Amino acid sequence: MDALLSNASEDKDLFGNAVESDGEDLGSAIPLTDKQEPGVSAASDHSATASDVAGVGIVPTEPLEPARALTISDFVPPSSGASARLIRLAYRLGVPGATIAAPFRKPGKIRLLATVDAPPKGDRSAGIALRAGHFLVHGVKAPIAQVDFSSSSTGLTPPFVPMVHGFGWLADLAVSAPREQCVATAERISSTWLAANPAPGKGPAWEVEHVGQRLLAWLVHAPLVLSDQQAGLRSRMLEAVDTTARWLDRNVTRAQDRLGEVAGWTAITAAGLLLPLGKPRRLYGEAGLLKALGEMVAEDGGVLSRSPMAQMDAIALLTDLLACYRAVDRTPPQALSVMLELLAPPLLALRHGGGGLGSWQGSNAIGADRVAALIDASGVRSRPLKDVRHWGYQRLTGGKTVVQFDAAPPPKARHARWGCASTLAFEMSDGDHRLIVNCGGSALAGGLVPSRIEQGLRASAAHSTLVLDNANSTAVLINGKLGKGVEQVEVERRTLGTGGKEATRVEASHDGYAARYGLTHRRILMLRADGTELRAEDILQPQVKKGKRGKIAYALRFHLGASVEARLAEDKRGASLSLPNGNLWQFRMAGDETGASVSLEESLWVDGEGRPLPTQQLVIEGMTSRGGGHFSWLLKKMG
Repeated sequence: MDALLSNASEDKDLFGNAVESDGEDLGSAIPLTDKQEPGVSAASDHSATASDVAGVGIVPTEPLEPARALTISDFVPPSSGASARLIRLAYRLGVPGATIAAPFRKPGKIRLLATVDAPPKGDRSAGIALRAGHFLVHGVKAPIAQVDFSSSSTGLTPPFVPMVHGFGWLADLAVSAPREQCVATAERISSTWLAANPAPGKGPAWEVEHVGQRLLAWLVHAPLVLSDQQAGLRSRMLEAVDTTARWLDRNVTRAQDRLGEVAGWTAITAAGLLLPLGKPRRLYGEAGLLKALGEMVAEDGGVLSRSPMAQMDAIALLTDLLACYRAVDRTPPQALSVMLELLAPPLLALRHGGGGLGSWQGSNAIGADRVAALIDASGVRSRPLKDVRHWGYQRLTGGKTVVQFDAAPPPKARHARWGCASTLAFEMSDGDHRLIVNCGGSALAGGLVPSRIEQGLRASAAHSTLVLDNANSTAVLINGKLGKGVEQVEVERRTLGTGGKEATRVEASHDGYAARYGLTHRRILMLRADGTELRAEDILQPQVKKGKRGKIAYALRFHLGASVEARLAEDKRGASLSLPNGNLWQFRMAGDETGASVSLEESLWVDGEGRPLPTQQLVIEGMTSRGGGHFSWLLKKMG
């Protein structure tokens, strides 16, 4: 495991050198297209067509259109009259809300107008740990008494910052036991935090996203922090609510990214709903929130960071806000409900057979319970999208097999949170068990995931895709950002089949290696309708007709699920992959034009609890012509 724990730089291989090992021959490379690829020679043993791959009688049909009930065009901010626009303008210019709402009335004491009945979506085990005296974040326990709550402290690792300063622990505590059993813990932590942060300042506690999360948590879970079992705490908390809301009014546009801004606007809107004379703040917050959402979410409902964790955060924020509207019996703007309905289906597209999420853009394999709790809390009833062009993840299903395919460029630097060079990577599951995965978990670095491998987990080599010359397809920078690389991805999705032998075929290509090596990477995946066979081909296509001379190193990596038992074939051309349920899959590579073989190397995978587990990966590597090449492989379910 030493190679896995080394710090991978931007263009270095996370997993070190290949280990020679052994694999049955498919007989020949099997193209998944019936047309010649420019710049790639077609030998006589590479002449099979699409019908040879998926079965007799299969013919291509027209590309499928994305199936969705809602589009971004449905997300239209509500029109407002002149009075509402004037109120928003006055509030934005700094006129106090009480002066606007009731100019001749003396402002009353701060109080909450309603109790919010928010749907439960916290982590019960983390809540139980809190009541036992510990924070539990991504598998790491920290005694509450030893946590430095000051914003100037550097003692909190990144995973703990939003939990401590964003008060995310309140949702966990709320689902762990009846309220009366949780109040003492909530008041103890809240009091300690207020003492360490008596006034707005600088540091993590006063980043807009954490402030927004904290204020919203205070408002939604008010019964836990305003019970006043601890003398004087209620008045201190209400004063903090008022101070924090006014701070957000002035600073919300200084968020680090759009998700942070959405968190701030959500809290402002909630405060406008639940605090007296809040209409000016509510109108101000709604306008800002709708604008920020429109700039954060793509047409098919996927957030532009392309992160499942960020997608879940956005759903959770809107779910809590809509609960605030219900608490005061006010109808929310229709656009907010539409946006929530847009956000859920793309997230569902990344669920594997067991219900957990795939490991994409820094996220770990978030468990089925967390995903189900969030979707239930949102109230959205929808099916997963299969063809999510802007979100970028294609979903192929057949029988109990699910394939997820990253067929879009990585997020732009201004949107990236834990950006990964994962273009054309895929994951695959058979029922409850994951067969092929990505390492994932870079967003959890600082917990059980060592910080020193954070960049390595974002590298192309940490994903199940093709890597050229041990280089990332997109440059991996510090602080979750990405540099130059993939700018354009072309994707085509088709249904093939007649006579009960249908298959889904997705083809995509990216230009991440074009500038450096003059080659475009194309990947074709074809899944049979019964889910028993995934045939694929990786093609390196030269940018110019003749291509460059010489050879270049390549590696095809297939990271295996933690429950997969792999055994190499004697001929070094494949491997058998056994699952705990008794299912057996065979991996085979085709052709021998490059002299490559299959080897078995170390890998790791970050599970739903944030634990990095030692796993294995199948690797095909060697040298190929700079003039282009292609590599065919097969995953087939036996028996």
